[in-house]
Amino acid sequence: MTPRTIGLACLLASALAGRAGAQPDEGDWPGVGNDPGCMRYSTLSQIDRGNVARLKPAWTYHTGELKDGVGKTIECTPIVIDGVMYVTTAHLKVVALDAATGAELWKFDPLKDRPTSHPLASGGVNRGCAYWSDGKARRILHGTADGRLFSIDAATGNLDPAFGDGGVRDLRKELDPKVAGLPYGPTSAPVVWKDLVILGFSCGEGPGIAAPGDVRAFDVRTGAQAWRFRTVPGPGEFGNETWAGESWKDRGAANAWGGLSVDVERGLVFAGLGSAAFDFYGGDRHGDNLFANCTIALDAATGRRAWHFQTLRHDLWDHDLPTYPNLVTVERGGRKVAAAAQVTKTGYVFLFDRETGEPLFEVEERPAEASQVVGERAAASQPVPVKPPPFAEQALDESNVTDIGEANRASVLEQLRKLKTGAPFLPPSREGTVVLPGYHGGANWSGASFDPTTGRLYVNSNNVPNILTMTESKAVDVVSHGPYGFTGYHQFLDHEGYPAIKPPWGLLNAIDLNVGEFAWRTPLGEHPELTARGVPRTGTETFGGSIVTAGGLVFIAGTKDERFHAFDKDDGRLLWEHPLPAGGYATPATYRARGRQFVVIAAGGAGKLRTRAGDAFVAFSLPE
Repeated sequence: MTPRTIGLACLLASALAGRAGAQPDEGDWPGVGNDPGCMRYSTLSQIDRGNVARLKPAWTYHTGELKDGVGKTIECTPIVIDGVMYVTTAHLKVVALDAATGAELWKFDPLKDRPTSHPLASGGVNRGCAYWSDGKARRILHGTADGRLFSIDAATGNLDPAFGDGGVRDLRKELDPKVAGLPYGPTSAPVVWKDLVILGFSCGEGPGIAAPGDVRAFDVRTGAQAWRFRTVPGPGEFGNETWAGESWKDRGAANAWGGLSVDVERGLVFAGLGSAAFDFYGGDRHGDNLFANCTIALDAATGRRAWHFQTLRHDLWDHDLPTYPNLVTVERGGRKVAAAAQVTKTGYVFLFDRETGEPLFEVEERPAEASQVVGERAAASQPVPVKPPPFAEQALDESNVTDIGEANRASVLEQLRKLKTGAPFLPPSREGTVVLPGYHGGANWSGASFDPTTGRLYVNSNNVPNILTMTESKAVDVVSHGPYGFTGYHQFLDHEGYPAIKPPWGLLNAIDLNVGEFAWRTPLGEHPELTARGVPRTGTETFGGSIVTAGGLVFIAGTKDERFHAFDKDDGRLLWEHPLPAGGYATPATYRARGRQFVVIAAGGAGKLRTRAGDAFVAFSLPE
């Protein structure tokens, strides 16, 4: 540390000591979802509808990880406790910042200080860290995509020597040796319940063996494993019969890669689990494949299953549940009901009674088409909630092909004639199947936010179709990869590279969960070159989610036009937007520091939207 950072760290330690045993201040943002149930709601109202147009950058922190303009996306949501912000960078560092000024207090680099040779799951992305305190010790808990968990002193940035091996827990230690060297590790922030730190994992989702996607809990002081829930059940375990024969063996995915939410009072931890591997061919895993694509509630103390609901059976489209359910309260018959709201890649919201798992709106069984791929057995029906309506398009045909220009429409129609299309849940095919919502949703890992004062859920959605084409594997691949592969992740685009479907391609949706209806919907983002051609605002594909505040605002970035936005939470009017140094493909946070409210967003660009890379965290506030 430099003399300046040593001084700042001392101030930080003093500030934390002054609040020993205290609960987080309402001006903090103590978890990536703010509260443990991840409503992503703030009671702060200094920034409101009337003054948000005056919002300006207050400070910018650069991670220094851009080299020759090349960088990796930043998907971190900062956490803020007692005026200190903790962020994770594109290269897995943890940095403590003065939340009012952006000044660096300390930095921890797990790859430099404690190098590893293990591969990084999901490209090494990281969506944030967690905070734990017993009133004396204060720890930042940081899981990394190489399969490690770090316990870091929140005041100094030093590792906790009592945790794991000198502050590091090797999460691969309990894995079967034959999978322990494969991609495996947490990419979303851990959660904390009492003295347990609980993690979901990213792992292999392709053909062949993979590390397991089990949810795991560890003692926050020692790093000892407390429990492990098997997301692909073995013999004698509930759900094993949904995997034909021994197809459960060495099976990857069915994982909580999008993070977790916690009901502290009831002692329940919630996850939305991913699809089963291999993503697009299930001929070697006949059956419904529990607990893939399930919203699941686990006893936080023991890991035992409390309840589950499978939102998609025998997934053949990589339609993971990509995020935790938001733990919310809704009104039913004049009474308050604790609920779990699960947004999905398929574009639906499933709303469950939080204690029992019973759906709070009717769920219908809809017939689904059989597969023509040899050996495949697609599910005969799929569950679809009657309410709320889908927040993303469900099928593509001539009626909703793009209308941004005659040539654009003609180029899509020419392609469409050769493809299977026109209905939800069409199975993959040899000729090519239109998958809508596409692989990025619907909703994605950025999930939703919820306003407890109105019962409204805010979720951004993508309307960008994909084309899924199955191919026979080469003979040399048959044993290890099965009889079928696919040609790759291809978006269905017109001749200019725009989505094949009629806009809007990106939406911000406000859904009233009390009645199961839209409150409003508005395009999110724009393609300026199309606006210049007279095309109404189209929205763009988005990565990064929303937060909602008592000031009447929904804040969200995430768009390909690299802008940060504030919408009126009541009617969806765009009240403010500001350019970012790179795309804000993360979820923001808002907090109070030294009497001022700030809103902060990571601007890392790059990633799946393939825009320019950045290395910044930008905090906005009203001028002093």
